[in-house]
Amino acid sequence: MVQKMVMKMRVLVMTAVSAERDAVLRGLGNNPKFDVLVAGVGSVVAAVNTVKALVINEYSLVISAGIGGGFPGRAEVGSLVVANEIVVADLGAETSEGFCSVDELGFGFTHVQIEASLVDRVTRALQVAKLSVITGPVLTVSTVTGTAARAVELANRVPGATAEAMEGYGVGFAAFERGIPVLEIRAISNVVGPRERSTWRIKEALDVLEVASSVLTEVLV
Repeated sequence: MVQKMVMKMRVLVMTAVSAERDAVLRGLGNNPKFDVLVAGVGSVVAAVNTVKALVINEYSLVISAGIGGGFPGRAEVGSLVVANEIVVADLGAETSEGFCSVDELGFGFTHVQIEASLVDRVTRALQVAKLSVITGPVLTVSTVTGTAARAVELANRVPGATAEAMEGYGVGFAAFERGIPVLEIRAISNVVGPRERSTWRIKEALDVLEVASSVLTEVLV
């Protein structure tokens, strides 16, 4: 009976936009044990749409997947980041002493921890597939970083920050609230800092995301 229940469990993958969803689907090869949905852009809409999916079906794992920016010196363009924690980096208040997170204000928490064994298993599988991958905190922001000063500020605020995107915390919190493990995977398309669109490598990042998704079929189910 337990074996049958496990076989019915599926993995939910949430992406921000359809281009990311399509890349993930190509990599998964329409594996029936994965559902891939568009969450929308931003943490709030991603949380709402993740909750809707979790109400309809039962899942053993939720993944926030897509492309993102890599912090200089940490995650290079064309590489992968597997989050060991998801951090909403700009939820709090500005004070005369600087930024104060909702944790420090006593109003909530800004971190969603990810199971170390899950991070290790996925990271090792990606490395075996000859992909460039690192682990570290992935930041969720409401406004994408556009200056070098802001990039430095965020890196100082969250030591070891590897990447930033806009949906991970929403997806992660929705899963956390239902007691479901979560994972965030980002293929790096650009450097966090000044917005220089000519240097973005979105197609290359989507190709890396596709390859990474093909590895997930071997390691997760």
